Amino acid sequence: MIARPSPRTLCAVAAGALSVAGFGTLPLAPLSMFALAILLWLWLHAPSPRTAAWYGFCWGAGAFLVGVSWVYVSLHDFGMMPAPLAAIATALFCLYLALFPAAAGYLQARLALPPLPRLMLLMPACWVLGEWLRGWLFTGFPWLAFGYTQADTPLAGYAPLAGVYGLSFLAVAVTGGAVAAVTLRGVARHAAIAVAALLVAAGYGLKQIEWTRPQGEPLSVALLQGNVPQELKFVPGRYEQTLDTYARLARSAQAKLIVLPETAIPRFLDQVDRGYLDMLREHALAQDGDILLPAPLRDADGRYYNAVVSLGRAPMQSYAKRHLVPFGEFIPPGFGWVQEVLRIPLSDFTPGSPAQRPLEVAGERVAVNVCYEDAFGEEIIRQLPEATLLVNVSNVAWFGDSLAPEQHLRIARLRALETGRYMLRATNTGITAIIDAQGRVSARLPAFTEGVLTGTAQAYAGATPYVRFGNGPVLVFVILVLAAAALRRYRA
Repeated sequence: MIARPSPRTLCAVAAGALSVAGFGTLPLAPLSMFALAILLWLWLHAPSPRTAAWYGFCWGAGAFLVGVSWVYVSLHDFGMMPAPLAAIATALFCLYLALFPAAAGYLQARLALPPLPRLMLLMPACWVLGEWLRGWLFTGFPWLAFGYTQADTPLAGYAPLAGVYGLSFLAVAVTGGAVAAVTLRGVARHAAIAVAALLVAAGYGLKQIEWTRPQGEPLSVALLQGNVPQELKFVPGRYEQTLDTYARLARSAQAKLIVLPETAIPRFLDQVDRGYLDMLREHALAQDGDILLPAPLRDADGRYYNAVVSLGRAPMQSYAKRHLVPFGEFIPPGFGWVQEVLRIPLSDFTPGSPAQRPLEVAGERVAVNVCYEDAFGEEIIRQLPEATLLVNVSNVAWFGDSLAPEQHLRIARLRALETGRYMLRATNTGITAIIDAQGRVSARLPAFTEGVLTGTAQAYAGATPYVRFGNGPVLVFVILVLAAAALRRYRA
């Protein structure tokens, strides 16, 4: 006879699912923090480290099975993996991700500080360590780091200082303070309220600081969204129609910087008709600017790269994607059989050099990143403070009408906040957007529509503390908290 799950187990799963609400466009961070508060309360009252780990696993399962459900869409709808196998693969992936909040739950219970420091220091430290490890192991998957829910809250003021992991720490700490205010009494309760209020107030104050400064005049930009269906993108008979779509959109764009989305040209650049490239270059010259054209490149040794090239006033330059997506853009060793199951074109890219510098186009120094790369803040800052503008090109058609496009937009907003730079997003099916240096979406195109998003982008110079120091200070602080907790337990 199968045992029925306990109410607390079901509560943990439901709370995890609810936490996903804060990762979309709407400012629903309070819902996510309420969902997290339930987990922290369960951890605080768990009778053993093993039980705390179980609650963390259940919460994570709920969060990732809902929040990363789009993996199934990519595998089945467009990768042509059989539905049962795609469902199993998605579930296993999400359950693997749930191991990280499980480990956080176990560790905080094992170290067991008194309730107030446990809620506002130890739990946040364990949580951030788990998120960082998740964003690093096996090439990393930092999607749904809790700090992303804070883009529209006063805590967003900390992003230029501490990045998304710093926001995660502070969000968990403030949530822990709320739990302490409800569950504790006396001095501890008042201290929790005071510290949480101070953190929020300080975040609001930090939002008033301009860490970077405008440089030069605003730049006219045009971001193209071709809305080419993913299932047709690589069909040979559709190739000419795709070229015509982007040629028409490009010629209608009156801007100094024109950006096409990832794999806008679904063939190697050396296979594209020279006359087509000349047409794009001449249009860019007529605007006294440049076009950024994503297209695969290959070298004499047969290696190929997911790349972006420039055409126009500036000498031709290229950027090759550095952080590739496992199974989508390269097959990890020992998983060659996956190629027999998935039908993904160009699934064996070579990563670009980590030392690539910004492209000098349209009078600016542009740090290009391709699709999934903007989820890695510590990699984006490698081109800063030299770069004056950030550009992301994506093909999120792989994920259909799912939660992924809105989640990806929120990730891009955090990169703008962390760096104090505009972020321009050109996507195939959406969401194409202009994001200002404060992480606000100043303009966007509706998803699944064809169009050109025109506007202006201001170049910025200078460096935020996060650009200078990356995730180092947050990780050092986390290690110090854990070390202090471990030392206290050892002495006890």
